[in-house]
Amino acid sequence: MFEKFSRSWALIKASASALQKDRELLVFPAISSVAAVIVAASFILPMLTFFAAQGEAVQRQDMPIGFWVWMFAFYLVQYFVIFFFNTALIGAASIRLEGGDPTVADGFRIAWERIGKILGYAVIAATVGMILRAIEERAGWIGKIVVGMIGVAWTMATFMVVPVLVHRDVGPMEAVRESAELLKKTWGENIIGQGGVGLVFGLLYVAIWLVAGGVAVAGFASGSAALGFTIVAVGVLVTILFALIQAALQGIYSAALYRYATGHVIAEGFSAPMLENAFAAKAR
Repeated sequence: MFEKFSRSWALIKASASALQKDRELLVFPAISSVAAVIVAASFILPMLTFFAAQGEAVQRQDMPIGFWVWMFAFYLVQYFVIFFFNTALIGAASIRLEGGDPTVADGFRIAWERIGKILGYAVIAATVGMILRAIEERAGWIGKIVVGMIGVAWTMATFMVVPVLVHRDVGPMEAVRESAELLKKTWGENIIGQGGVGLVFGLLYVAIWLVAGGVAVAGFASGSAALGFTIVAVGVLVTILFALIQAALQGIYSAALYRYATGHVIAEGFSAPMLENAFAAKAR
């Protein structure tokens, strides 16, 4: 376990080194998060109104076709926003890994040039999401577990889709196929780099809120509500900052991992053994 964590930390440090050289990469997950919240709000508010008017139908799971059209539209727009900014992030990160000095404009240019393919992939992802949701709505608890496993498998199979779209002149279906092929050829400890990023930042979030929560409780207990609320606000801001850093690091790591898996020159700060441990050959 310690060895896995050590390798994950090495991967994170290599990605962090690239991020330190191009801190503007944080702009992409920041704008993506704001856009995703706006999209969610614009769809959720009408949904709440719909549920209030159709409460009995919802309880009977007798949803009209309009609800499923609305749900698909929500999935489509949300996925498009996420994929667009992720493409911009990975595109800019790839320039850095190739020895260049990317700007925010470079990232957006790369994403804009692939906007049709991004939309096509969003349609695919939304369709898969809708199918899984529909099955889950009608499945028992065992069915929900199976659907969850299918969802994890889909996420893993499409792990490299955005890097493929950035580097290859292919359509979304071909990108999905190539991503799955890369997963079949190379496998490794549940892609330890991504898992390691999640583990390390998960521990950081816990530490932040243990400290912030303890200080805030002490502040409220001492009668200083202002101190308590201030500490909570600081905790929220720090959490948001770390979430943006996490998203940027994952994008950088994805770009570096794709380059290694496809035989490109290993990026500065990443070593072959490091990436081999994260994306080792699948045991037969």
